Amino acid sequence: MEHLIQISFNSEMNKENYLLKGLSDSEVALRLKRNGYNELKSSKPKSVFRIVLEVIKEPMFLLLVACGALYILLGDTGEGIMLMASVVIIIIITFYQERRSERALDALKELSSPRALVIRNGEEKRIAGRELVVDDLILLQEGDRIPADAMVMESLNLRIDESLLTGESVSVHKSKWNEKDEFIFPSGENSAFVYSATMIVQGHGIAKVFATGTNTQLGKIGKSLESVGQEKTLLQKETANIVKVFSIVGLFTCIILIVVYGLTRGDWLNGILSGLSLAMALLPEEFAVVLTIFMAMGAWRISKKNVLTRKPSAIETLGSVTVLCCDKTGTLTENKMTLKKLFAGGKFIESDESNDLELDENFHSLIEYSILASQKNPFDPMEKAILKLGEIKLSKTEHLHSDWQLLKEYPLSSELLAMSHVFHEPAKNEFVIAAKGSPEAILQLCHLNKVDEEVLKNNISQLASEGYRVLGVAKSKTHSEKFPEEQHDFHFEFLGLLGLEDPLRESVIEDLKSCYDAGVRVIMITGDYPVTAQNIARQMGLKNPEEILTGHEMNEMNELMLLEKIRTTNLFARVVPEQKLMIVNALKENGEIVAMTGDGVNDAPALKAAHIGIAMGQRGTDVAREASSLVLLDDKFSSIIAAIRLGRRIYDNMQKAMGYIFSVHLPIAGLTLLPVLFMGMPIVMFPLHIAFLELIIDPASSLIFEGEEEEKNIMNRPPRKSNTKVFGLQRIIISTMQGAFVLAISLGVYFIAIKLQRPTDEVRALTFTTLIFSNLGLILINRSWTRTIIETFQEKNRSVKWVLGSGLIFLTVVLYVPIARKFFHFSFLHWDDILICICAGVISIIWFELFKILRRKYKYINH
Repeated sequence: MEHLIQISFNSEMNKENYLLKGLSDSEVALRLKRNGYNELKSSKPKSVFRIVLEVIKEPMFLLLVACGALYILLGDTGEGIMLMASVVIIIIITFYQERRSERALDALKELSSPRALVIRNGEEKRIAGRELVVDDLILLQEGDRIPADAMVMESLNLRIDESLLTGESVSVHKSKWNEKDEFIFPSGENSAFVYSATMIVQGHGIAKVFATGTNTQLGKIGKSLESVGQEKTLLQKETANIVKVFSIVGLFTCIILIVVYGLTRGDWLNGILSGLSLAMALLPEEFAVVLTIFMAMGAWRISKKNVLTRKPSAIETLGSVTVLCCDKTGTLTENKMTLKKLFAGGKFIESDESNDLELDENFHSLIEYSILASQKNPFDPMEKAILKLGEIKLSKTEHLHSDWQLLKEYPLSSELLAMSHVFHEPAKNEFVIAAKGSPEAILQLCHLNKVDEEVLKNNISQLASEGYRVLGVAKSKTHSEKFPEEQHDFHFEFLGLLGLEDPLRESVIEDLKSCYDAGVRVIMITGDYPVTAQNIARQMGLKNPEEILTGHEMNEMNELMLLEKIRTTNLFARVVPEQKLMIVNALKENGEIVAMTGDGVNDAPALKAAHIGIAMGQRGTDVAREASSLVLLDDKFSSIIAAIRLGRRIYDNMQKAMGYIFSVHLPIAGLTLLPVLFMGMPIVMFPLHIAFLELIIDPASSLIFEGEEEEKNIMNRPPRKSNTKVFGLQRIIISTMQGAFVLAISLGVYFIAIKLQRPTDEVRALTFTTLIFSNLGLILINRSWTRTIIETFQEKNRSVKWVLGSGLIFLTVVLYVPIARKFFHFSFLHWDDILICICAGVISIIWFELFKILRRKYKYINH
C-alpha cells in the first residue's frame, strides 16, 4: 500500500484536505529520458582549441613564438623547433590546470543548483532543481525561487515577484487553477501560472509543473542565471596591476637592452634574442594563473567543508573577518526541539516523550490547542516537537482532531509574534480558534488583568532562566461565521506555557574557543528572552554574557548610542530579522569586518550589507541564499569556522606562490642582463632556457603551493587587516632577498667558471644547473615561512615530488642527452660539477632556513 501524504493549506478556498502522492521514481526516470534535465544551456567546458587560442593571446606565448621564428630565420631550425615544442608542453600544462579548475567549478554548480521541494511516491523530498520533471508536484513556500513553470493547484495568500521576467516590480497575487484558465504570458494578477526563477514573496501553495528547462518562459527568453559573470575582486585587480607594471617595465627594459646590445656589439639579432629573453624573465604571467586556480580550487575545497561559495570575494575576505554574528537556533544549537516543561493550571510539570507521566485536563488542553495552532505537516522544529508529544500523550484521548476543518489562518507578523488557526467543530457547530506564539503576544491577545499578567510574567521568566524557549498558548470560540480581520479581535483564554529545549551542537564550545584564539569576536543574535539567551551564552562560553541588548532597547537608541554599546555587547535578544541590518551597519561603522548568518526573507538586507553574508542551506530561503556570499550546506557553526580556517590557508598559500614567483624571476632577469652589464661575457639565458624554467615555475606556483597544508598557527593569530595587500612590502623585501641570494650565488658560479677558463658552453651549463637547483630550493623554502624544509617534508603534498622529480628528469635530459645538450648550448658536466651546483643551490637558500629558526626562537613569527 502506497504511503500518502496529507496536506492542508489553511485557505478559505480550500474546503477539503488533499491526498497527494505525486510521481513515482519510474515515472520521473521516463520523463527525464524524454525531456532531459530542468536546466538551461550554459557555457560548455573549454575545448582544446579554445584553450590553445587563450594561450596564443598570452604575452609569454607570443614571446616564445617570436624567439622560435627568429631562430628559424637565423638558420637554427633545431632550436626553433625546441622552442615550439616547449609551447606545446605549456599548452598541455595549461589544459590540465583549466580542466582541474573546471572540475572544481562543475562540483560547485551541482551544489548551487536551485532546490525544489516536491511530492514523490507520497513523500515530501527536497531535490536539485535540475531533477524536476513535467507533472511533478512542487510545494511553494515564502522566500523560495520557483524552479520551473507550473500551474497553481492550491494556494494561501500566494504572491510572486515576476520582475525578473516582466520588469514589473510590484508582486502579483496567484489564484487556484481551473480547467477554463488559458495560458497567457505575462499572465499577471490573479492568474494560476507561476514561472521559473520568479520569487515567492508571500504565502504558500502547491503547483503542478508543465514546463522545464528550455521550454520555460525563462528558457524562451534565453537568459541563463548560471552564466551571469562576476565583477573582478580586489585581489584580481591588485594582481592585474602587478602584471601590468611588470609588463611595462619589461617592455621598456627589453627595448633598452636591444638598443644597447646592438650599438655596443653590432649584433642586432642576438640583441633582439637577449631583449626577448629579458622580457620573458621579467613577465610574471603566473600571477594571473595562480589567482584563477587558487580561487576555483579554494571554492571547491571550502565546499568539501559543507560551505558553498557564491561570491569569490568571500574567499579573500574570510581571513579578515573580525566579527561573526550568528543566529542561535540551528547554527549554535541543533535545531531539534524537545518539549521538556509545561505550565498550565498554575503548576509546572516535566514532560517529554520518554516518561510515562499522566497529564491532567489542563495539560491535555494545552497540548491540544498547541497542535491545532501548528501546521499539520510542520517544518518548524518547535511544531514538530509539539506534534510528537501530542501523538504520545493524546493518542488515546478525544483531544486529537484530524477531522476538523481549517478555515482561516492568521499568520505571525513582526507586529504580533503569534499565529492563530480557525477550525470548524462539527459536533457543536461552532468555530474554535487556537493561538500560539511569544508569551508577550499571547498575553496581549488574552487581555489579562495586571495581577494575573504579572504572575504569568514571573512564570515565563522562570522557564526562560532555565534556558527554555518559551511559547504561550491560548484558545477562543465563536458561533459567527464572519471572522474578524485581525486575530486580536477574538476573545482569547490563556491556556499555558510550553518550555522547549534546543541543545547546543556538540562542537560549539570548541569552535567558539577557536574563534577567540583566531581573534574573531562572536556575537549571538536570538529572538529568545534575555534570560534564555544568557543561559545559552554561558553554556557555550560566549564572552561577556552579562551585557545584553534587546531589540526594544535598540529601537530606543540613537545611532551614536548604538555604536558605543555594540563595541562590547556580544548578546542580542528579542531581535527581529530587520534589526540585524542595524547590527551589521553599526559594526561596520566601528571598523569591523562582519560575517553574518541568516535564513529568512527578512534577513536578506543584513546578509547583503555584511562583508560576508552566510545563508543557511537546509532551512534557509532562496532569497537569503541569493543575498549571501556563502551558504552553509549543513547549517553548522563548525562549518563557518572551517571556512575561516580554509580562507586563511588559501590566502597564505597564494602569498607563498606569489612570493616564489617574484623571487625566481629576479635571478632569471639578472642573468639575462649579463651581456649588457659585462662586455665580452658569454650569454647565459637564451629564450629556450627561460621556456625550460617556465615548465617548473608554472606547475610549482599553481599546484604545489595551492595544495600546501595550513600553517600550525593559522587560527592563533589575529585577522588580517582588510587593506593588507596580497603582496605587501614585507613580502617584497623577503622575496627580493631570496632572489638576490640566488642571483649572487649563480653569478659566483658563473664568474668562477670564467676565471677558471672553462669553455662557454660549460660556463652556461654550470650556471644554469645552479639556477635550477636554487629554483627547486626556492620552492621548498617558500612552502612555509615558519617551518623548515625538513618539517614541511613531513606533510603530504603529492605535487611536490611530481614537480621536483620532473624538473630533475628534464635537467638530466638537457645535460646528458646529446641532441638536447646541443640545443641548450651546454657541455657535459661530471658528477663533481653537479655536486658543486647542488652545494651552490643549497647555499643560496640556507640563510632563509636559519632565518626561520631564529625568528621562531625569538617569537617574531608574523604572517
